[in-house]
Amino acid sequence: MSASHAATGRVAEGGVTAAPGGALSRGLRIGLLFGPTVFGVTAAGVALPQVSAALEAGSAAVAWVLIAHALALGVGTALFGRFADSWGVRTSLLAGSAVLAVGAIACVAAPNLGVLVAGRLLLATGSGAMAAGGLALLAMTAPELRARCLAVYGAVMAVFAAAAPLLGGLVTAWPSWRATVALPVLSLLAVPFCLPLVTRPGSGQRIDYAGAAALAGAAGALLVAIQSGTLGLPGPVAIGLAAVALLLGAWVLRRKDGFVPRPVVADRRFVLAMVIGVGIFGGLFATMYAVPQLLAREYGWSVLEVGAALLPGAVVGAVGSRMAGSLTARWGRTVLAGVAAAAGLTLGYAGLAGGGPWPVVVGAALGLAAFAVAQVVLTAEMSGRIPPPQRGAGMGLLNLTFFVGGGAGSAICGALAGPLGLTAALAVVAVFPLVAAVVAVASR
Repeated sequence: MSASHAATGRVAEGGVTAAPGGALSRGLRIGLLFGPTVFGVTAAGVALPQVSAALEAGSAAVAWVLIAHALALGVGTALFGRFADSWGVRTSLLAGSAVLAVGAIACVAAPNLGVLVAGRLLLATGSGAMAAGGLALLAMTAPELRARCLAVYGAVMAVFAAAAPLLGGLVTAWPSWRATVALPVLSLLAVPFCLPLVTRPGSGQRIDYAGAAALAGAAGALLVAIQSGTLGLPGPVAIGLAAVALLLGAWVLRRKDGFVPRPVVADRRFVLAMVIGVGIFGGLFATMYAVPQLLAREYGWSVLEVGAALLPGAVVGAVGSRMAGSLTARWGRTVLAGVAAAAGLTLGYAGLAGGGPWPVVVGAALGLAAFAVAQVVLTAEMSGRIPPPQRGAGMGLLNLTFFVGGGAGSAICGALAGPLGLTAALAVVAVFPLVAAVVAVASR
């Protein structure tokens, strides 16, 4: 089908009018909207040593620069996924743009770590709106264009993942780490080009705000419980927080027609995709927390050297994600499992056997590659599997799980770094990508 024919629009699955534009144009625009969200972790992680020094904060404390971002990005994606279904993608993107801009200003002007973390919460919430909008626009793509659109989107996402470590190093070196932690604001440049792709109005359905708040509370309580030792919280408080997380999560799941759509979470394939994503994101976030600090402290590497060293592995992810996008679901998961297993084994070796900086660098680079491949494989599978009326909520919930898993990975690594050291902590969090690899192979 030609791009001009596609531009005339048609009724796609579920009675949704396909948005205008060819697959190449759509995939590029959506990728540019979603892509800068990866800078919140992969670029910001490179700047953590400078954040720690400038704000006089310990390594465990600065982990919250990534943990808070992961939590708010997941919650923002899930919440704005619901907003996109109810209000329409256009309104959701515009509202999210305002939140993103305010968060970026707060990050750049932050006088201390507390304000920086608060700014990152706002920044990530707005970035979640960009992610949710991108996922909704992918869902609006006509079925006959979706495969190619996803391939282009995946290639763009991989380019962002590949560029993030080096860009983080360059921006941290000049002008400042403050600009690095606010890089997700670049999504705003793509918003005007994505608004014309919106053709489906909002459904006007009621949004379960109580369920959204409870789900956010459950995720936050879980992450604080994991970090309880680092935060100096007594054991009973940590146990209480974990119990609160479980109770709130159970309450949300029991609500009929609530924030979490029951038919979606009852789908076994959806649950397995959640587990795979948690493993990939948990390993990557933990690695991007530990590796830049480890290389800077123990080997004296500069932020530019760290970024440049991670670039080749991210390029491998760009190639792998492009290849995975053209494969069937079975073989796409095989590629994903292979890259995740390689990342986990390398990190485990680096943590247990040492061997200098390069095993650590290779493990981190493979983690970036696994992230890029997972973006394409899991998005393609689930966006086509979830029914259109629940797609915004379902994809938002899926990404919430991924990012909370990422935050948990960072929190666990930060909690273990004190008693064990960063190198040994990496060996422990290597379990995350290894579990993802096993589940990806078993669920093909």
